[in-house]
Amino acid sequence: MMVQLTPVEVLIGLGIVVALFAMWRASARAAHRASEATRAGVRLMSLTGRVLLTAATIVGVQWIVIVNPGNTALLLSVLAVPALLASYTLTRALTVTTLDTPQRRSRRR
Repeated sequence: MMVQLTPVEVLIGLGIVVALFAMWRASARAAHRASEATRAGVRLMSLTGRVLLTAATIVGVQWIVIVNPGNTALLLSVLAVPALLASYTLTRALTVTTLDTPQRRSRRR
């Protein structure tokens, strides 16, 4: 059995294939953009969660030492060491800059 197609039918078929390919590419790009937006939001929430957990730990340890007084050196260390760690963490969190766009390789050699 031999199929005979007119030039118009071939062009319509090619047009449909090109249209499907274009739709596929557009949806892939949209999915990629949505993925990048979600990833950026997750980074922010992850950082917020870590900051809150660290703060709660510091407050808990300090509260235990302050409620049970007696050793001044222990009290000072419990107040000073977490303050140093928190300042280091906050300084790093506020000064780190990232470039979230993919970098293209240059063709120069």
